[in-house]
Amino acid sequence: MICDPRIDEYIAKAAPFAQPILTHLRALVHQALPEAEETIKWGMPHFMVGGKNVVGLAAFKAHASVVIHHEERTGEGMGALGKLASLADLPPDEELIARFQVGQGALARPRPKPAPRPELPVPPALAAALDSAPAARAAFDSFAPSHRREYVEWIADAKREDTRAKRVAQAVEWLAEGKKRHWKYENC
Repeated sequence: MICDPRIDEYIAKAAPFAQPILTHLRALVHQALPEAEETIKWGMPHFMVGGKNVVGLAAFKAHASVVIHHEERTGEGMGALGKLASLADLPPDEELIARFQVGQGALARPRPKPAPRPELPVPPALAAALDSAPAARAAFDSFAPSHRREYVEWIADAKREDTRAKRVAQAVEWLAEGKKRHWKYENC
């Protein structure tokens, strides 16, 4: 268990009623998930296993919350346990430990891979321009379907014909240089 000093600071700055709740929940998370890493995400303490969020804690003016990332939010407030105003609002420790551990297991299950998106038809103006520019055609054809889709959607989304023509000319220029649609952002 590696403790993040930012979480100590978060708990120290929390309202007095929330401090024992957060301290107790932190200890339970470490008991349930000894391999959990502590961090701050979205301005709140979070506990991660294998790079995945499992549990998050939050303190507000009048309540505290626990986010168990695999569970649905129920009732009022943020998180799976609703608004917590005291330690008495928490379920039994054994139940919380079990829920935290189930969350870890839920993250380990592989998610089904989504079906691939269908290939979009190439707009006629782009197809004609690519036919007259072999280098651009070769680059376009060599791109992954997602990169071809970016060009196709960009051109198809143009509302005016002159905008579409400008985009086709720009696309052919970039493709002739082997550039993807969002090439400007690749080296950021």
